[in-house]
Amino acid sequence: MAGAVLTNSMITIKTSEEIEIMAEGGQHLALILEKLKQETKPGVSTWELDDLATDMIAKAGGKPSFLGEGGYPAVICVSINDEVVHGVPSKKRIIKDGDVVSLDAGMIYKGFHTDMAATVAVGEVAPELRRMIKAVRKSLKYGIKKARQGNTFGDVGNTIERYVESQGFHVVRDLCGHGIGKKLHEDPQILNYGKRHKGPVIKAGMTFCIEPMITAGDPEIILARDKQTYKIKDGSVAVHWEHTLAVFPDGCRALTQLPEAENEIDGE
Repeated sequence: MAGAVLTNSMITIKTSEEIEIMAEGGQHLALILEKLKQETKPGVSTWELDDLATDMIAKAGGKPSFLGEGGYPAVICVSINDEVVHGVPSKKRIIKDGDVVSLDAGMIYKGFHTDMAATVAVGEVAPELRRMIKAVRKSLKYGIKKARQGNTFGDVGNTIERYVESQGFHVVRDLCGHGIGKKLHEDPQILNYGKRHKGPVIKAGMTFCIEPMITAGDPEIILARDKQTYKIKDGSVAVHWEHTLAVFPDGCRALTQLPEAENEIDGE
């Protein structure tokens, strides 16, 4: 669940035991999101997806992270086409062939949050939109590779933006990733752009969400009438991908990636 760009302050370091709890929760959440992706089909309402997520989170022994966060009224976010993030599920919102649907889910498990998102192309979707989905996945992959001890969050954002721009797309600059742990949104805020060697230094024990959001059009966003959903102002389609990560002395691990889905980050 993306945050608005503000300022950074204190970054918490997690113990190995806390990270393992988050990893366990992250695997449950990954299975839930995989099921949601499979059920994202023409004729399904976004409310039905929210209902499914509610049931699966409870069965996994968790609680919804998003419900009530900033007044958010649902369990997951389902954002369609020009909606970037925080699309509110509704019985009236029916998924159609050709839609591009971003699913964003978060769960509290044993006191710790995990958060992840993916974008689904429903049915016959234009090749350029499929290429944009692949680009957002690849940009996350490259961002994760930069999320290593000793690098900075500016290195991460710079890498994401340079790759996205190289593909002819643009990052949404007014929304960002975030630290995560006992709270859904912790410091630091993680921009999808930036300057190399700038920003907080990445250290082992940090846990955070990288979540590139990109579009082919002007990336300026507006807040919809529901006061929750962020949309691309010019009506262009947006796509979104996210993982919860933990930093170790020898690298970075995606806690919300299923072991059998390693190629998913590669965009294959």
